[in-house]
Order: sequence, then C-alpha cells, then structure tokens
Amino acid sequence: MNLTSKITAVPTFTATIYVGFRVGRTAKPPEHVYTLTDAEAIIQKYVNENPSCVSVTPMLFAYTGGAEAGVAVGFINYPRFPSTDDAIKDKALALAELLRKGLRQMVVSVVF
Repeated sequence: MNLTSKITAVPTFTATIYVGFRVGRTAKPPEHVYTLTDAEAIIQKYVNENPSCVSVTPMLFAYTGGAEAGVAVGFINYPRFPSTDDAIKDKALALAELLRKGLRQMVVSVVF
C-alpha cells in the first residue's frame, strides 16, 4: 500500500476575528453573557453557506478592571478551499459582522 500523497500548496494568508461574549460595557452584572456554543452556531451556519474552514479557539480577554470570555476565529488559505487574500478578507469581515450582531457586541476586532 502506497501512503504517499500529493502535497497541495497555496499562498499563505490569515485572518483572525476576536469577539467577546459580554453584552454591554458598564452594566454590573452584565446585561447578558453569550457562550461559545452561541458563537459556534453562528460560525457553523456561515461556513455551511460559504465553503470555508475556520478554527475556533475559546479566549479570555483580560483588561484593566476586568475580564471576559470570548472567541478567536481563524481563517487560513486552506488547500481544500483555496482562495485569494481579498476573498478571505471579505469572508472574515462578513463573519465578523454576523458575530457582532448575533452576540450583540459593540465592536469586533479583525486582524489580517
């Protein structure tokens, strides 16, 4: 049995979305706190409708005066779904907006 396989190479490009789960900035206790499961549902719907492969990493955002849970969503130029840099940027920005709205956030950070 020959286990050698063809290696597929694509140009490297990454995008990472960072979004927290706490609704509101000053409310104590917070108005609402979303969960990783809530974010995963939004992400899964997006990748089902827009062929993509993303990583989903639980995060803790520590900041002056507090901290909150959130998620980092990573896009790469994955050989199974090869793409251009601009197409990956568009997908990352589209998913970031869905996460912002779906998790009721004021801001979402996207790093290219």
